[in-house]
Amino acid sequence: MTDGRDHGGRDMFDEGDLVAVQTTQPLDRTLDYRAPEGGCVLGDFVEVPLGPRKVPGVVWGPGRGDFDRAKIRAVIRVLDVAPMREEMHDFLAKAADYTLTPMPVMLRLAMRAPGLGDPPSMRKIYRRGTGEPDRMTDARRRVLEVLEDYGGLAFTLKELAEMAGVTPSVVKGLVKHGAVREEDSPRDLPFPVLDPKLPGKPLTEDQAAAADVLRGHLRSRQYGTTLLKGVTGSGKTEVYLEAVSECLAMGRQALVLLPEIALTAEFLTRVEARFGAKPAEWHSGATMTERRRIWRMVGQGGAQLVVGARSALFLPFRDLGLIIVDEEHDTSYKQEDGVMYNARDMAVLRAAMAAARVVLASATPSLESWANAEAGKYDRLDLTARFGDAVLPEMRAIDMRVEKLEAGRWISPSLRGAVQARMEAGEQALLFLNRRGYAPVTICRACGHQIACDHCDARMVEHRFLKRLVCHQCGETRPMPEVCPSCGVEGRLAPVGPGIERLAEETAALFPEARIAVLSSDLFASARALKEKIVEIGAGGADIIIGTQLVAKGHNFPKLTLVGVIDADLGLQGSDLRAAERTFQLMRQVAGRAGRADKPGLALLQTFQPEHPVIRAILAGDEEGFWRAEAAERQAAGVPPYGRMAGIILSGTDAGAVFDLGNALARNAGPLHQIGAQVFGPAPAPIARIRGRHRVRLLVKAAKGAPLQAALARWLAPLRLKGDLRLSVDIDPQSFL
Repeated sequence: MTDGRDHGGRDMFDEGDLVAVQTTQPLDRTLDYRAPEGGCVLGDFVEVPLGPRKVPGVVWGPGRGDFDRAKIRAVIRVLDVAPMREEMHDFLAKAADYTLTPMPVMLRLAMRAPGLGDPPSMRKIYRRGTGEPDRMTDARRRVLEVLEDYGGLAFTLKELAEMAGVTPSVVKGLVKHGAVREEDSPRDLPFPVLDPKLPGKPLTEDQAAAADVLRGHLRSRQYGTTLLKGVTGSGKTEVYLEAVSECLAMGRQALVLLPEIALTAEFLTRVEARFGAKPAEWHSGATMTERRRIWRMVGQGGAQLVVGARSALFLPFRDLGLIIVDEEHDTSYKQEDGVMYNARDMAVLRAAMAAARVVLASATPSLESWANAEAGKYDRLDLTARFGDAVLPEMRAIDMRVEKLEAGRWISPSLRGAVQARMEAGEQALLFLNRRGYAPVTICRACGHQIACDHCDARMVEHRFLKRLVCHQCGETRPMPEVCPSCGVEGRLAPVGPGIERLAEETAALFPEARIAVLSSDLFASARALKEKIVEIGAGGADIIIGTQLVAKGHNFPKLTLVGVIDADLGLQGSDLRAAERTFQLMRQVAGRAGRADKPGLALLQTFQPEHPVIRAILAGDEEGFWRAEAAERQAAGVPPYGRMAGIILSGTDAGAVFDLGNALARNAGPLHQIGAQVFGPAPAPIARIRGRHRVRLLVKAAKGAPLQAALARWLAPLRLKGDLRLSVDIDPQSFL
């Protein structure tokens, strides 16, 4: 390696110098290559030969040169994208250490944009044209529906054909008719400039004070985290948009994380109204062409603000100054497969690397964030009143032990009367049940058999709208059978318990004149279709909304004045240490949908346990009291956030081999015992088989300050997995399934 430096102060490698390249391939080390013609710099994204293939990678440092230099091959080329910054390198390294994830897997997260090596001028893209085909076929209709669902975004030929489930020739045929436009892809262009000088909405005294504090934090250009706690409807979004404005005015980039794609439509509209243009939008609903453009522009500084899902944390920001984590308590911020990470925690780590500020916004914070604020690690700002004339909803319990309810019915007479009154007043009501499908169990009344998935230890859920049974663990589906698969008797299969579709059926029978909208993630073909439905409901396009937890997340329905929770006890069952916290958060969030405009709201919770401490805390609105009691229980038990936990999930097709591996690990847990950690298990996972693979869990519990990751790494290092055995480590597990 030479002593040269490029203009950014980076390590420069001249042609022929040895460089270490970290690839995305499953290797346990970097590989040595010779720098290409023209040289390269530390952090350059490159293409290198590996066996007969060409693979992507990043120049990680100088090569080791510890084997025959004559056999070292040259880097094929440097990709035309901004090099990886040192802070991104450090973030990936620390995230890999924390989650015990191999670096190649982390690097794949940081390179999740297709075609980075393609010259943009060589691509063709496809959009909806103005013409119509002379003859409409099912295949052609699917292509046009995909284009319309994505609202004018561009697709590559391969992407459009795959999403529509057709051959490329169908798309090409539509081009000839003018129904699809084929264009040369422009070089990836910067996003429209956002103007932080445009005026925001008038703020209340409460909001203005909080916004001033956040602006001061940003001007310090130092890392710090603020918990922005405000009751639903208090205007947290307007406050943190003022922080975004300050960040943009300083010339730095901002990232807003949202827990659901469905929330982005309304939020993007608010951003456009505030700053005069839409930001970059990063999530699974964005096309591959858009994802490539965002990735490139973020690295070049051509995107000032990104609004996205948790994976946006791994974009190559040039100068990240602010990260907002909206609804920071939401469980969807935890990635449960592949790299198991919590986006809330990773946002704090990313900001620390970039000298950026983090704002964690929620009406019902996670106990982790509440405890960090109590301990002084995070700043805390509170918004205590709803914006404008809106007031918090009144909350009452409906004691189901005294309600007279017919068999097979779930809407109590009290709730029915309240819904009827709201409809007569021209207002909207929401019925909430956190259970997808028609019924959670289908049983044969002749032999008692419950229909289960062939590949999982889970019951098949009837989805009557789809006329199919669905496994919510592995996605397996099958037509609804006419005869019992066990005893062969016809006509005796019956649904047991309510799902959201069954609730919709009951609602339609009780309120035949009502316009009913059902909001559940599995009932919409695309994220955009779901967004459109939410906008329609917000404009008054339904009398009764029936929804799963999807409706608890940030939607604003001005005419909604009544929320009825069908089974408030549902989340209180089971052994999950966060069951009480999640029930409390979900009930408060759902209730907060009511009365967000000038009409007062009412939330009614149907419960068989009105005296349960969680239900009483929800009704009393004593949030601080609930957190203090919950914190005391967790502290006494030594569990997060006052202790450390890790889940070890073992799986394989041979149940005996999986258990043998678990027992061997439990017997040889010396490195864990050295740090005072306890090992529980092995035990079958609550859902012990998914997709034909048997699952066994071990749980590791350690003191708050214990070096858990290092001990886990030493414990697992000697392990050699045989056959199809798999092991994954989940630091601070959120789910115990």
